[in-house]
Amino acid sequence: MPTLNVGSAIATATSLLEAAGVPKEEAVTTARCIVASDRWGIGSHGLMRLPFYLSRLQAGGINPKAELKIVTDLPSLVVFDGDDGLGHWQLQKASEIASERAMVNGIAAVGVGRSNHCGALGIYVWPMINRGLVGIAFSTGPAVMPPWGGNQPLLSTSPIAAGIPTNPPTVVDLATSAVARGKIQAKAQAGAELEPGWAFTKDGAPTTDAKEALAGMLAPLGGVKGYAIAVLVESLTGMLIGPTLAKNIPDMFAASQDALPQQISHFVIAIDASKLSVDGSNDRTKEFAQEVNAAGGRLPGSNRVNPENLNNGDEITITDQVSEQLSTWSTKLGI
Repeated sequence: MPTLNVGSAIATATSLLEAAGVPKEEAVTTARCIVASDRWGIGSHGLMRLPFYLSRLQAGGINPKAELKIVTDLPSLVVFDGDDGLGHWQLQKASEIASERAMVNGIAAVGVGRSNHCGALGIYVWPMINRGLVGIAFSTGPAVMPPWGGNQPLLSTSPIAAGIPTNPPTVVDLATSAVARGKIQAKAQAGAELEPGWAFTKDGAPTTDAKEALAGMLAPLGGVKGYAIAVLVESLTGMLIGPTLAKNIPDMFAASQDALPQQISHFVIAIDASKLSVDGSNDRTKEFAQEVNAAGGRLPGSNRVNPENLNNGDEITITDQVSEQLSTWSTKLGI
């Protein structure tokens, strides 16, 4: 499989996005977030997704010139209409604003509606971590998971992420489905089978066929408990921010839906960690990290590099298929 360094990968992704009409600043931010996923080893949310974004940009499903439009602006709560723009730069901006306001007010939340897929959600708790804050993020997407006991997809993979400013930082980043849908797509591209218990066909039968799973449904993580958390995520995104519930969000992997805006919603919360302690300053984050290590474990996400400070010389690996797709798009866009 081809390898390339982070710097060249970001430059390639930026050039492709700019050629598709995205302004320079937004293209650079989006490219960095995409490549950060690959650097984290989450290829299913990295450059593999870029051809799908480019198709949707060309078809009109994503607005390349989108601007964040203020809907609500309170000291500790801001809500933006995303104008059908790329989710990466919009959620990055939302996290930065939430962080700035939490440093003044102790806590702040920012919602973005009418947006698009944002890649790996854990990337967007780093603006908080880098300022010594706690960060929490939620997002929605196309319905792929049925309600517990049901047989129709109503919930997305309903991802949730959290960042805690320990040393090294703690980053929780997970889908509330048994697996992220991007991993299903990656398995489908590779012609690989799924793990049993991950997915169902569109008729509700268990399947290990990735292509059947893409057309079908995913199982919730941890049974009914995962379903309950997915309902929480959908409530804080599609239901309250909107303008669309997961059941109405177009599938970015379906070319026939490329011209349809996804209207995805995101929600981030930033909390000033220094203001939470009942006994003033403390060293419990350090103590807990040491105890985890002493017990033979590690903090979640502690092996992930800071996506806001990537080393351009680090290498990432992509599949032959992704490499060919990026080359095809470079030719198509005249790069």
